[in-house]
Amino acid sequence: MSELTLTIIRLGLLVLLWVFVFSVVGVLRGDIYGTRVVSRTPRRSTPPKRQPARTAADGGRPGRRQPHSTAPRTLVVTQGPLTGTTLPLREAGTVIGRNPECALVLDDDFASGRHARVFHQDGSWFVEDLGSTNGTFLGQERLTSARPVEAGAALRIGKTVIELRR
Repeated sequence: MSELTLTIIRLGLLVLLWVFVFSVVGVLRGDIYGTRVVSRTPRRSTPPKRQPARTAADGGRPGRRQPHSTAPRTLVVTQGPLTGTTLPLREAGTVIGRNPECALVLDDDFASGRHARVFHQDGSWFVEDLGSTNGTFLGQERLTSARPVEAGAALRIGKTVIELRR
């Protein structure tokens, strides 16, 4: 082999070595500092607009019916690392899991990234498992499909117990 070929091979191996070193440093940095938390609330540059006064005649919300008084309105973590955390239910759905993009981010080793979803459909609240490894339990029963859920019902995801409340 010529001198030029050996020099090019040496430089190539040196570049590969540095790529490997930087990738190891990147992985270690991610393990030490964790994942980056992204704020989900947009910052407002202008003050919010005033809402018109709400009356009982319009159901308290413009353009919406007043929800039934026994329907759940919040999720409350009753057991687990996040005990005491409260989250309002959204009609579009509330995703629960370990993924930072979920509405309720669980700090539970037995929870999947996108573990379960609580959603509103046809005037009732439903809960469904999103294909998690360890399953979602409604009371003592493991969910296999979307099931209706009432206020006071307890959902168990790993070591975390979540209750739906009014």
